[in-house]
Parts: sequence; structure tokens; C-alpha cells
Amino acid sequence: MAIPHVLILGGTSEARVLARRLVARGDMRVTLSLAGRTENPLQQHGDVRVGGFGGAQGLAQWLRAGQVDLLVDATHPFAARITANAVEASRAAAVPLVRLERAPWEPQPGDNWVAARDINHAAALLGEAPRTVFLAIGRQEAGRFAIRPQHRYIVRSVEPVDMAERIAGAHYILNRGPFAEADEHALLLAHGVEIVVAKNSGGEATYGKIAAARHLRLPVVLVSRPQPPVGDAAATVDEAIMRICRHAGLPADRGE
Repeated sequence: MAIPHVLILGGTSEARVLARRLVARGDMRVTLSLAGRTENPLQQHGDVRVGGFGGAQGLAQWLRAGQVDLLVDATHPFAARITANAVEASRAAAVPLVRLERAPWEPQPGDNWVAARDINHAAALLGEAPRTVFLAIGRQEAGRFAIRPQHRYIVRSVEPVDMAERIAGAHYILNRGPFAEADEHALLLAHGVEIVVAKNSGGEATYGKIAAARHLRLPVVLVSRPQPPVGDAAATVDEAIMRICRHAGLPADRGE
């Protein structure tokens, strides 16, 4: 009897951990799919494929051709298009879908958050008076803040921002998380940051900037997550493994 084939749509730390743990079980075939936007990704586990599928239809065709038994969407909470494609493809190919999405951050005493609907709203919320702004939203959308040129921007990303998307006068930092709170505190002070812009990504790896802003009493423009097209998501790797095993008819407590 063939072992179940699990396709993980990855790109997050949770996807990497999930793939490693499923491979370690030895009772599943695991394929981890990466979009390919990061030039030097961390070491991954299982069979790795890189690149898009060509939308929901292309993903559905891949599920059928690859004889995939279970699809796991472990992409970033803000990867709304990929998540929507996963939902549509799973239905078209009649392949069960498990969504792994870490819980969003919740405000703590001392936080000064301003909720933004999306990136454009976040830019508008910066106001007219010039400020020093720390943009920790990734490279793909940082350029949209060029519509507010009066501000001084500190932009951090894993990969370099395309030259055509760069903001005049901005300072660019290349770095990969996790980011410790003490380091984030020092960075905000060193650059004289007056306001932080971030996405509510959740998780521990990038929470340091949120905690540092709290202690420095800095406001944070926090972009809200898009509403996912799936209602019930696993919030942890352990919970995702339980759901995967239930679909696959395998024991969840197998030694890893």
C-alpha cells in the first residue's frame, strides 16, 4: 500500500518545521513547495519544488498528476492569493486541505497600535508631518510608501528591494530573522525611529520589534490580516500534524 503523499505550500518557519517532523515520521511522502522569492532559503526537508503552479487550475493539475493525498497550506498569513488558490484547487482535485496559520499578535498593556486595513491605509495613517518610519513589511510592498515622500524611511527586508521600487532617501537594511527584542530596541534608537509599520504576522521570530516599540512608547501602525477563505485553521504545528494524520488515517503520536 502506497504511503500518503502530502504537499506543503511553504515559505514560513512553521512549514519548515512541519516538513521536518512529517519526514521524520517515515510514514508519509512529503513535498515542500517554495515560491522561490528568496534566493538563499534555509535548509528544507522532504522533496522540495520551487516556483509557482500557475494559479488554482495549475495547482489542481499538479495535485492530480503528483497523486497528492493531502494539501497543507502553511504559507504566510498575508499570502491571500495563494491561500485562495489552495482552497479552489483542493475542491477541484477533491484533495483534503489543512491550513496552518499562526495566531495573530494581541495587544498588551502599553502597546499603542493603530490598525490599518492594508498597506495603502498604513501609508495614509503616517500623517502629513515628517517622521522617521521603520518599515518592517517585506520588500515587495515597501515601495508603496513613496507616495508619502516627506517621511524618512528605514526599510528592512530579507532580499534587496528592486531599484525601481526604492524610495528616495530611504535607508535599507538586509537581515533575516529571528530578531531579538534587545537588538530591535537598539535599532529603533540608533535610527531615531518615531513610528513602526508592521504586518500582524504573529509568531515569535519577528515579535521583537513590537515589544521594543512598546518599551520605547512608540506607536505601531499594524496592518490587519486579510480575511482567509478558510474558516478553521490549525494554529500550531502539533495541531496541524493531528489534522494531517486524521485525514491520512495514521496515528498522531508516532515517534519522530
